[in-house]
Amino acid sequence: MLKLYFAPKSRAVRAAWLLEEMGLEYELVSYTLGDPAMRSADFRAHVHPMGRVPVLVDGDVQIMESGAILEYLLMRHGDGRFRPAPNSVDSPAYLQWLHYAEGMLMPPINSYMVETFFLPPERQSEVHAKRAKKLLGQMLVAVDTALEGRDYLAGDFSAADIMTGSAAISAKGIGVDLADMPNLSAYIERLEARPAYQTAASL
Repeated sequence: MLKLYFAPKSRAVRAAWLLEEMGLEYELVSYTLGDPAMRSADFRAHVHPMGRVPVLVDGDVQIMESGAILEYLLMRHGDGRFRPAPNSVDSPAYLQWLHYAEGMLMPPINSYMVETFFLPPERQSEVHAKRAKKLLGQMLVAVDTALEGRDYLAGDFSAADIMTGSAAISAKGIGVDLADMPNLSAYIERLEARPAYQTAASL
C-alpha cells in the first residue's frame, strides 16, 4: 500500500488531494508542522533529509517534493487521468500551470508566512510581509486571466489545478484581495467544493 508522510496545511495536502481524486488506498503518517519528530536524526535519515513532508513511499520507491509526487502518481497509477495527453493542445498549458505554483506563487507565500508566523515577533518585518503579499497578488492576476471562459487551467480538472489551485487557496487563506479577480475567486470555490479536496484538507 502507498504511504504518505503528511502534515495538515502543508504541501502534503496536494499529494493527499490527488490520492483521493484517484481513489487510491494509502496509509497516512501524520505530523504537525514543527513537530520535533520531523527534525530527528531518524526522520532525516530515513524519510526526508530536511525534515519535511510530503514524502510518498510506494514499494521500493521513496519520493519527496509535492510536484514530483503528483507526477509520479500520474505516471505509475494514473492510467491517463488528471493530465492531458502529451500531444493534446492542453498539454503545454498543463505543464505551465503544474510548475507555476512553485515557481511564482509559493515564494511570496513562503516569505509572507516567515514574516508573520515563523519568525519571533521581534524579528518580523511588516514591510517585507506587505511586499510579499502585493507580489503574490500580482502573480495571481495571470491565473485569473488564464481562467477567462474556462473552469480549469488545462482542459478538464488536472494535477495542474491541484498545484496552482492549492497555492491560490493558500493565497485566499492569508487574505490576498481577490475582489478584482472574479475568475480566480470562482475557481477557488469550485476546487474547495470537490470532495477529494475537502477530505485532504480535513486530514
